[in-house]
Amino acid sequence: MQNSLKNIFPNFSGELIATIEENGSLQDFKAGTILMRTGQYIKNTVLITKGKIKIYREGEDGGEFLMYYLQPGQACAISMICTAKSEKSKIMAKVVEDVTVMMIPLQMMDKWMMEHRSWYEFVIETYRSRFEEVLEVVDNIAFRSMDERLEFYLKRHSDACGCSEVKLSHQEIASELNTSREVVSRLLKKMEQRGLVKLNRNQIELLNTNFTN
Repeated sequence: MQNSLKNIFPNFSGELIATIEENGSLQDFKAGTILMRTGQYIKNTVLITKGKIKIYREGEDGGEFLMYYLQPGQACAISMICTAKSEKSKIMAKVVEDVTVMMIPLQMMDKWMMEHRSWYEFVIETYRSRFEEVLEVVDNIAFRSMDERLEFYLKRHSDACGCSEVKLSHQEIASELNTSREVVSRLLKKMEQRGLVKLNRNQIELLNTNFTN
């Protein structure tokens, strides 16, 4: 497992990886599993070694607001903060592709920050990259029209999976963009007419992944 962790987290020192293996525990979760709920106390932070997790906020009406995705080699900055401060979660985390995660116990967080430079740098970089991603989302909501938001949303999904197919229904997209299915369908049809996407049942093929530029 040590070589595998080193490949996924290449900046971790050998000593840190050995410590992670000694104190952490690998767990597998199927797609659709809710790993974290709003209001839940978080006792572990997780390192993603396989699969993909969606981090989002849930509205009072059950709508979902996508914040970012987590993939191999990453960790959730918000869970790290909540874990370190023993605070309740303010986010939801759902498995969208079967995942394997390394669970890191709460008591290890501060200890490793002081003892392992590579862990300290990883945590700081995690905070920075997630903060920039959330800022991009906020800018998108505040300063872009709905058609631009939809294009931005599709591009994020494409980047997250490294593919040109977005396997989501129009209703799922509408829920995450906090709009109606009819609006999403109308805008997607316009994008198809412009040659940007090809619409299939519960799948959208991006013909040009640079359309938001």
